[in-house]
This record gives sequence, structure tokens and C-alpha cells, in this order.
Amino acid sequence: MAQESDGNAGEPRKLPAPGIEELSSAPANVDVKPVARDEEIRKRLLSVLNATSWFTDPQVRVEQGVVFLSGRVESDELKKWAGDLARNTQAVVAVVNRIEVVVPSVWDFQPAWNGLLVLWRELIRSLPFFAFGLLILALSVGAGALATKVARVFLRQHIRANLLRNVIARGVGVFVVLFGFYIVLRISGLTQLALTVIGGTGLLGLAVGIAFRDITENFLASIFLSMQRPFETDDLVEVAGVTGYVQQLNVRTTILMTLDGNLVQIPNATVYKSNLRNFTTNCNRREDFVVGIGYDDSINDAQEIVRKVLADHPAVLNDPEPAVLADSLGRATVNLRVYFWLNGREYSWLKVRSSLIRLVKTAFQKHGISMPDEAREVIFPQGIPVTLLEGISAGTHGALSRKGLPAESLHEEADAVSTKAEAGLYSEAEVIEEQARRVQPLQEGENLLLNASGTTASGKQTKQPKP
Repeated sequence: MAQESDGNAGEPRKLPAPGIEELSSAPANVDVKPVARDEEIRKRLLSVLNATSWFTDPQVRVEQGVVFLSGRVESDELKKWAGDLARNTQAVVAVVNRIEVVVPSVWDFQPAWNGLLVLWRELIRSLPFFAFGLLILALSVGAGALATKVARVFLRQHIRANLLRNVIARGVGVFVVLFGFYIVLRISGLTQLALTVIGGTGLLGLAVGIAFRDITENFLASIFLSMQRPFETDDLVEVAGVTGYVQQLNVRTTILMTLDGNLVQIPNATVYKSNLRNFTTNCNRREDFVVGIGYDDSINDAQEIVRKVLADHPAVLNDPEPAVLADSLGRATVNLRVYFWLNGREYSWLKVRSSLIRLVKTAFQKHGISMPDEAREVIFPQGIPVTLLEGISAGTHGALSRKGLPAESLHEEADAVSTKAEAGLYSEAEVIEEQARRVQPLQEGENLLLNASGTTASGKQTKQPKP
């Protein structure tokens, strides 16, 4: 059975126009009569084509069982469907499909308009889901805030670190909000997107942590410092070569007020990784200094003189006991190292050290203990001959001390414990605190430490005062 080939077979196939139902692969057989006539076949096919409204000006002509189709249609699928319809009609022996597939103009905006209408209908249908999603998100945000407060109250009795409590509590709140967002996506049918968002949250956190490594490192260090609490506010510490009183520990830096009255900010990562000395945790502090005596002087006598000076000084502690030890043999002196303890909270070690050096020097002068300077004095163990020149009397020679200085220059120094130049022996902590109050105010709300009274920056009692 011969059939004319499709003249448009080489053209690309196009999708059906919007709104057209899915077409079956081949229409069912259409029976007109057991023996159908050409006119009856034509009328039947023409009525079917007109009923679909898919064809423009459809024409059907039948001669001796051969069907000739003509007209216009918007896609190759509809053209093929019309040919299959005619082919499956009773008593049809051949089909000549001359239906023309209309190529839409580039200025035809009807498809775009139809697409907008489809979007509008989908938007109208999604409004109930959108409103329900907003309600779920609002409830999840409220539940997250409530969960944060409850977690903070619960953790207050179990975790003393303020920063760690806030991080855990906020993490619980964020988890509740993300769970509500996940529910909204699941209801909307976006399960895969929901899983992607949940998984992408962790990847985003990892990427941010790598990109801001220094910031993240300082933040984690602040958490560890607030947990371990190696110092508190107003403690005197030495870290990274800087000595000062702690003013604040925030999520980025530790702020110290140095003994010079300057504010120094040290990154928390540096504080956590460096050797840290806290002079406030133990009020007793040991200091030392070196004094040299002549080789002709008795070491035992010099040690006893220094021991008495230390025993009579009000700032030096008897327990632990001070010590005067022979430290080294220099080129011109025997060096004694003096160790002593003091209460670092009450007294300034700088001033006490200055007072002791002054008093030891005065005591050595009173008891005839020499303190030669190897840079100026040369020792002759066998002695040297002395020849008096004319014009210099023996009385003048006798007026010279063994150091070559006039005897009246060795005047007796004051033996007061503290002089006006030393400005008292009290600790500089109060002075530093006064300086700290005068500088630019810090962000007290970010302080993660406790002050000396055991309260935070907000004034809430959190711990017992130090004994």
C-alpha cells in the first residue's frame, strides 16, 4: 500500500502548543460503515479535525479511498497525529498529508504571554503555601528565641564561661530555625533543595572558617580562655612580653593596661598560645638583685648585714624566708644575689627593690664593706710603692680613702625605708585603675571576664569574691 512521503519530514519537530493534551501514539480505528463511501470518510475526518480546534482551515479530500489532508498546524506532532487519524479510518487505503506546519514569527509574543499566564496561575495556587510557610518561619524564629533563652538559663548552672554559654544557646536557637525552614521546603515539595540547604550550611561554615582563619582562631581562643579562666579583670599578668593589668577579654582581643598607662590589645590566639604569668593569683612574689663586694671583705659579714636589712624592712616577708647567696666571682667583685619575698597586692616590687638596694648600700658604707667597680678599679694584690711628690703633705694623703676619694664624700646616707623620690612602697594597681578610668571607655558589654568583686560588666553576681 503506497503512501506519499511527508514533505516536511526534514523539518525539526516542535512541541505542542500550550494547553494541548498529550497525544497518543496512534488514534484508534474509526469505523464509518462496513463499506464506507469517500464522502462519508471526508465528512467524518473533517468533523474530527474541526472538533479539536488544533488546526487552522483544515481541508479533507477523499478519492477512491485516498485521503488528501491540507491546512495549517503549529507543530509536527499535530500534523503526524492527523495523518495517523486518517490512516486508521475505515476503508482508507492511503494518506497524503499536506498539512503545513506554521513557523511562528519572531515578533509573536503569544508564547511569552501564555507563559506569563501560566506563571500567574501557579503563583495564585502557591499563595496558600506561601502564607503557611511564613507562618511556620515566624513560629520557628519565636521558638528559636525561646530555645536560646531556655538553654542560656539551663547552662548558667553548668557552664561558668559566659561566652561558651552564649555560643551553645545561640547554636540551639539556630538549629530550631533551620528545622522550621526545612519543614517549609518539605511542604513545598522541595525535598532535594531542603537537603542541599542543610548540607550547604555546614559547607558554608567550613568555607567561612577557612576564609576568616585568624578571626575564627581568635574567636575559638576566646572561648577556651573564658572556660579555663587563666586570669580575671584587674589581674596583673605578663603575656607575649607585655606586662599589665587586664582590662577586658572580648571575642577578638585581650586588652591590658601596662605599667606605663597604655592600653595594649593582644589577639586572643596569641594569648592562648603564649606563656602567661599571672602575678595576682598568688599575692606573694619573689624578687632579687645583685650587689658586689670587694675581695678583701668578708662574705659572711656582708651576708649578715644584708640579712638584717631584709629582716628590718616592713615590706619583706619573713615567710618565705629571704636569702643572701654568693652568686659569682667577678673580675673585681664577689657578687651576692639577694632574694626576698613581698606581698604583690600591697607593695610595688619596683619600689621595694629600690628601697632595699639603697638600704643595703648605706649599710655597707656604715660597716666599711667596699663595693668596687670593675670598670674603674684595678686590684694590685702585692701592693705598689707610693712616692710622695713635693708639695703634697702626708696629711693630704691621709685624707684619701682607699678608693682614692675624699673621706668627707662618704657621707652617711639616709636609712629611711622609703624616700620622697620612691613615692611610697604601695602597689601601683590603684594608680593603673585610675588611669584606666580616664582613657576611652571600653565596650563593657563584650567583656567575657569577671572583675575583682565577682561580677560581670552588667553587674550580675556570678562568683564568690577571691579570698
